[in-house]
Order: sequence, then structure tokens, then C-alpha cells
Amino acid sequence: MPEFTIALAPAGDPDAARLIQRHLALMTSQSPAESCHAQGQTDLEAPGARLFLLRQDGVAIAMGALKSLKGGALELKSMHTVSEARGSGAGRAMLTHLVTLARKEAATGVFLETGSAEEFKPSRQLYATLGFVECPPFSNYEEDPLSTFMYLDLSSAP
Repeated sequence: MPEFTIALAPAGDPDAARLIQRHLALMTSQSPAESCHAQGQTDLEAPGARLFLLRQDGVAIAMGALKSLKGGALELKSMHTVSEARGSGAGRAMLTHLVTLARKEAATGVFLETGSAEEFKPSRQLYATLGFVECPPFSNYEEDPLSTFMYLDLSSAP
């Protein structure tokens, strides 16, 4: 089993910048601008958002963020594992870490937006294994055939 460490990324972290750029490049290559909701470093370091990095042997290979929403819910943002590390369990480890953190903070639930195309299917399946279910658009999102919206209800015991 690989050894991962997960920690909050400090503002301006160069490893975070590298992962965010990789994530943005991939998302913009897979979705038209009006359907691409990936955020840059400024947004992920803004008040109400927290970006975490997952490292293996000291190398940042995955990231994920939580953003505060109204009503005590959180939004999962910028989940990304570098292509070279896909299948290693890094994405699952990051998702589990973020959901555990949301539970500890007594969040009411966790929302996310991901793509609806076939290349996003592994991500949707991963989210479903932790209990996320499809839901209508939330917050400022609008219905989009290229988006899938998901929600994990944390108001009841796990």
C-alpha cells in the first residue's frame, strides 16, 4: 500500500501551482469554456477555500479543495491526480481525507460538479463509492449537459 501524506497547501505553494496548471490544462482540453468550472490558484486560496496536496515520497501527485457554501455545506473542488499516479489510490485517499474533514467540521453535506462525458466516468464512480449521488445544480451552477452534479449528505451518521 503506498504511503501518502496530505496537508493544507500554503499560499503560493509552487507544487500547488504546478498541479493546478496541469488540472486547468486537462479540464480546458476536455470541456468548452462555458462548461469548465475548474478554478485557478487565486480562487483556491481565497477566503472560504482550502487546497490540500497529497504527496508520495515527498512529491505532490494529487490535490483537492473544499470551498464553503451557504447553509453549512461544502463544495469539493479541483480534485486532480497526475496521470502518472492514476490507479495508485491517491485520488481515493484525497477524497476520503476531504470527506473525513467535512464530517469532523460538522458540514451538512458535500456538493461537487464534474463532467458527464465518458472520460469523467472513473471520477463519478469514485465519488459514488463514498456515497455521493447525483443531484440538481447547486449554488451558482446551472443545468449543463456536460456537467454532473453530486451530493453527499452528512446530516446523518456515516
